[in-house]
Amino acid sequence: MTGKPFITPAPPGEASQPIQLILQDGTTFTGHSFGYRESISGEIVFNTAMSGYPESLTDPSYKGQILVLTYPLIGNYGVPPMHEEGGLRQFFESENIHVKGLVISEYSRESSHWNSWKTLSGWLIENKIPAISGIDTRALTIHLRENGVMSAKMIFNNADTEFIESDKLNMVEKVSTKEIITYGSGRYRIVLVDCGVKSNIIKRLVFRDATVIRVPWDYNYLDMEYDGLFITNGPGDPAMLTPTIEYLSVALKRDKPIFGICMGNQLITLAAGGTTHKLPYGHRSHNQPVLMKGTNRCFITSQNHGFVADASALGDEWEELFVNLNDQTNEGLRHRTKPFFSTQFHPEASSGPTDTDFLFDDFIENIKKSSK
Repeated sequence: MTGKPFITPAPPGEASQPIQLILQDGTTFTGHSFGYRESISGEIVFNTAMSGYPESLTDPSYKGQILVLTYPLIGNYGVPPMHEEGGLRQFFESENIHVKGLVISEYSRESSHWNSWKTLSGWLIENKIPAISGIDTRALTIHLRENGVMSAKMIFNNADTEFIESDKLNMVEKVSTKEIITYGSGRYRIVLVDCGVKSNIIKRLVFRDATVIRVPWDYNYLDMEYDGLFITNGPGDPAMLTPTIEYLSVALKRDKPIFGICMGNQLITLAAGGTTHKLPYGHRSHNQPVLMKGTNRCFITSQNHGFVADASALGDEWEELFVNLNDQTNEGLRHRTKPFFSTQFHPEASSGPTDTDFLFDDFIENIKKSSK
């Protein structure tokens, strides 16, 4: 495959607009442009979910990355409307598309769904996101699994660009809120440290009678009055977030309940004295099996992360809460005596699965017990 471009015929009745995908190791694919016509570069990752491309494209954890969708047909149900509810987009994970580019096998130029508002191609062009179809995404995914995640570039009209090393950039700073925003008016006051929060996290908390105070990733919340602390998901290397880790290390010395998701799990690990490292190709899918430690309970989870926590470096006061059944990596932590826990996966997952939504109930129960 290396050095041999893969190309399919142009869709019937349409002139071919070729675009190249070039991996950092020289592997090259040639396909058809159906997005914005511009050359870009970023880390290339793959997602094995069968549905949910509007949610994936607007997930801040994909900031700066070129996303490969392994499901063979994309675009067939279009893009939903941009309605807002409670200050958040109703059908998306944020207000913006965060992927740098999109790679798929086959693009459906006709969409049919009761909630379809516009085509995927139109949405991508409107947001200046390049996209390529006609790629053998199975071969590409196998290549990334065997060789590891790497930088790539999408070249349109022979306009070359440099490879970008995304891990050397603070992507969290680019996606975190710049101001304090409050959602809901519930009984439980929760400070949410926004490292790239997915909207459904806020929705699941507000649904449970919470007032959510969303603060920037580097905001000092230690003097704020709150019932619980939430650390969100986000893109890139968690070790770059020095202020977040420092404030969290102080919060861990207190007794207020803490819940972390995805990067939140990694940040709690770092604040507690542990370490993190990068996975060969990450966990990005709606079908990752995790085991709750000490039980026979297995859950199917949605995940999107390139780094993972190393629980073995923590002291005796911490224990693993979940473990990945595919590669045995850490999927969550729990403090043995204090109301702190975290998950590497997404209990709030949209478009699913929702097997672990009960963990939000556990967080609220911790708050209730703590406030007595």
